[in-house]
Amino acid sequence: MLGNQMAKVRTINSKRKKTQYSQLKAVPARPSPKKEKKEKYGEYSGSFLANHKSQFIIGLMAIVLAIGLAAAYSYLITNYTVTTIYVEGNVHYTNEEVIAMVMEGYYGDNSLLLSLKYKDRSVEGVPFVEKMDVSVLDPHTIKIEVYEKALAGYVEYLEKCMYFDKDGIVVESSDKVTAGVPMITGFQFDHVILHEPLPVEDESIFKSVLNITQLVNKYHLTVDKIYFGSDDTLTLYFGGVRASLGSFVDLDEKIMRLQDMLPSLTDKKGTLHMENYTEDTKNISFEPEGGTLEEIQG
Repeated sequence: MLGNQMAKVRTINSKRKKTQYSQLKAVPARPSPKKEKKEKYGEYSGSFLANHKSQFIIGLMAIVLAIGLAAAYSYLITNYTVTTIYVEGNVHYTNEEVIAMVMEGYYGDNSLLLSLKYKDRSVEGVPFVEKMDVSVLDPHTIKIEVYEKALAGYVEYLEKCMYFDKDGIVVESSDKVTAGVPMITGFQFDHVILHEPLPVEDESIFKSVLNITQLVNKYHLTVDKIYFGSDDTLTLYFGGVRASLGSFVDLDEKIMRLQDMLPSLTDKKGTLHMENYTEDTKNISFEPEGGTLEEIQG
């Protein structure tokens, strides 16, 4: 009986050892601190190299992009700088003033940017100008075409020049006298409103103004002032010479004769009497200021 108990004890002890051995075998072996440190260092080193390589590539790409942009900028500045400008159609504004309006702002002298800025678009909103068209003829040459408003004349009102068109509509107000546009005097008005007709009693006077300016231009003359008398007479002023034309009869022939006579009256002051002019008139009287009456052939 004792022998059986001893056999049981051995069997139990053997099972316990086997169980403990199995449990020990199931627990994974922990790496040594030195090996663990080495593995962590390897992971860190690989990550650092990968990040460094990415940053290097990004930096290289940024440098290449910067060089490309600098080269493109240099090319645009060098090859598209405007050096020649043609201006056509301007009277009220000088060439320099027109150029300054069109080429304002940074890089305003770059033909490529100008072509983009004014593609299918005109310059508008400029006083006395309907529009300005800009054409790029080549990388260094542009043409500016100015289309000014058709001005028949101007009247003085409150120390301003009030310009009106062929229909008597006041289109602009300015302190500046425009060459080639005559001052109109002799009719009365008590107010002037921009973009509205001049308030005159007889609106047919605007047709007379247009007719006179067309005749003057036809014979290549420049009239400074047109005076309409209350007795339906007409006087034109050319510098210091006052041409008293009388009625509107034979107006075309009178102005044609002026074309022949005015060159001989340069730098003179006085009145040219053409009130009684007819097609058969040979000589015309000129009355200089402070002088005696003389005959002018034309």
